[in-house]
Amino acid sequence: MTVVAADRIEMANSSDELTLDTLFEWLEKMPVPEGYKTEIVGGHIFISPQRDVHWDIIAGIIEQLRTKFPRTRLKSDVRIDFPGHLNGFAPDVALLSDDAEKSAQGRWSYQDVQFVAEVISKNTALNDYGPKKAAYAEAKVPAYLIINPYTGKCVLHTTPKNGDYDTDARFTFGDEIDLTHTPAGLTLATDGFPRD
Repeated sequence: MTVVAADRIEMANSSDELTLDTLFEWLEKMPVPEGYKTEIVGGHIFISPQRDVHWDIIAGIIEQLRTKFPRTRLKSDVRIDFPGHLNGFAPDVALLSDDAEKSAQGRWSYQDVQFVAEVISKNTALNDYGPKKAAYAEAKVPAYLIINPYTGKCVLHTTPKNGDYDTDARFTFGDEIDLTHTPAGLTLATDGFPRD
């Protein structure tokens, strides 16, 4: 959809407090190309392309989680608002609790997120290692996995406490990631993850 001059003037003249809903409404009016992911991290809008390598890793994680969980508990690139200033994330993979229900606004609650996996992109990697990690810890997401297809390495963050994660474990593509002590409850194979 194209943003016309009248829309820009209306946005600029708006005296309403800036909210995630307002920002996402603006994004819906912007001409975001197909195949691009949009997120709001700390009030900043990030638009990044979805690459084949990125999607192959996401699909690999979802396929493994599907051996244990129904499709309805797994989300990818779906808006979930997280604690902090204007954090509307679209996690690459999110596992929701069994009793998760959408809000009256039709969105999932961060309190129901039990596991998140993010596959980094070069231009937004700092978000995954910084503000998103802090927001996931503040939200008490039990397990947060960061996958880096450029280095072939992964970091698993667990035990959220006081706005940070107490435990970090590092893995290389080809290793098995033990998630049995997390709500994911399985061992994640990484030998099929492609490199970029």
